[in-house]
Amino acid sequence: MKISVLANLYGQKSLDEALAIITGLGVHTVELGAGGYPGKAHCNPAELLEDPAKYDAFIATLKKYDVSVCALACHGNAVHPDPEIAASFDKDFREAVLLAEKMGIDTVITFSGCPGDAPGATYPNWVTCPWPDDFLKILDWQWNEVLIPYWKEAGAFAKAHGVSRIAFEMHPGFCVYNPETLLKLRAAVGDVIGANFDPSHLIWQGMDPVAAIRELQGAIYHFHAKDTKIDAINVAKNGVLDTKHYGDEIHRAWIFRTVGYGNGETYWRDMVSNLRLCGYDRVLSIEHEDSLMTIDEGLAKAVAFLKDICIYEEKPTTMSWA
Repeated sequence: MKISVLANLYGQKSLDEALAIITGLGVHTVELGAGGYPGKAHCNPAELLEDPAKYDAFIATLKKYDVSVCALACHGNAVHPDPEIAASFDKDFREAVLLAEKMGIDTVITFSGCPGDAPGATYPNWVTCPWPDDFLKILDWQWNEVLIPYWKEAGAFAKAHGVSRIAFEMHPGFCVYNPETLLKLRAAVGDVIGANFDPSHLIWQGMDPVAAIRELQGAIYHFHAKDTKIDAINVAKNGVLDTKHYGDEIHRAWIFRTVGYGNGETYWRDMVSNLRLCGYDRVLSIEHEDSLMTIDEGLAKAVAFLKDICIYEEKPTTMSWA
């Protein structure tokens, strides 16, 4: 395994400046935002594909810092009910795939997306319960008329261009938000679909990340190292569903934290060990979204924490004691 950083945390800095900081912490693998919600501050696929000089300068900057790119991130909602919004996210996804092909990268990260409740809807409609019966009708339409057809075509496009791994971040608000929904879409579309396993979104839903890793054996294509702290007092009063602003930390049911500040070392060691048990040996990619720490401090603490957690060497082929 390797430690990586989702570099868009330094989106206000140039790629050169961001890589100087990241490699200064001893990390030489990055995940780059390439559209959608992560933005294109360091990696604009359309520009890099159209302008050979810009592409060469981009690659030269990566080589300058001896950095490899593990994945391109273009999280978005390509099945948004607003056609213009959907088209924008779809364009970002396809351009990221084409750039990944050019760079020899096999993994593009995104969201499954969430449609509206019917043709002509304005906003996405995330269904979370089976009653009244209207909700099941919405769910059936979303999956069978929109989600599965879109990803069958988009998945075929990705595979045709050398991207064999579309890694969905399982995120509430979108149709794929847990292992069950990830595996449902994978069964319908094929093994081009897998998980970007971000435990932070599973923890607050009440899942055990280790159990989720076991459930997704063979279908984990990427890993985001991000933690969540549950506020037991607020959960006891109001439960885990929380629409308060992320900046209202003291009143929220949970907040995102730097790894180690939501759950301890043993918790994270178990996750990393189970990733290996289930055949995942790629990256632990740090995503900084800790509102209690500056970017610099949160990243430095995450790197230091993961250096003792990560299993670096290949899995042994023999057991010296057996």
